[in-house]
Amino acid sequence: MKENIVTAADTVAMFCRLQMHARRDIPIRSSEMGVLIYIQKQEEEVTPLMISNFFQIAKPSVTTMINALIKKHYLVKIPSATDGRSYTVSITEKGQKLVVSAHEEYFKAIGLLEEKMGNKDFEVFIQLIQKANKILSEERK
Repeated sequence: MKENIVTAADTVAMFCRLQMHARRDIPIRSSEMGVLIYIQKQEEEVTPLMISNFFQIAKPSVTTMINALIKKHYLVKIPSATDGRSYTVSITEKGQKLVVSAHEEYFKAIGLLEEKMGNKDFEVFIQLIQKANKILSEERK
């Protein structure tokens, strides 16, 4: 049993390293790109708390990413009309263009997996990752 866990841990670590080191020719960090994609996909106004909850990261980390993206003109901060401390963020035209241009590169590895695994295996793979994410997410709470 212990050998299976070690092998599994090595396998997951290798998968993560391959994904992390995939060549992504974008001018921002992958985590920042994730935030841009998240904001772009939302129908409603996005708050830092929404980003924090979605990515399950601390609000100070979200604030750091938001500030970096604002500084690079990919996001704008929109102050709340009722609470001087609250704000939402919105993607700029420059941010929209970056998401569109990076979309193909950003999702290339996932598309490759789907193509090489076949639809059925890929669907099972994604379902298992979703299940694992749920288990680990619940464990963190």
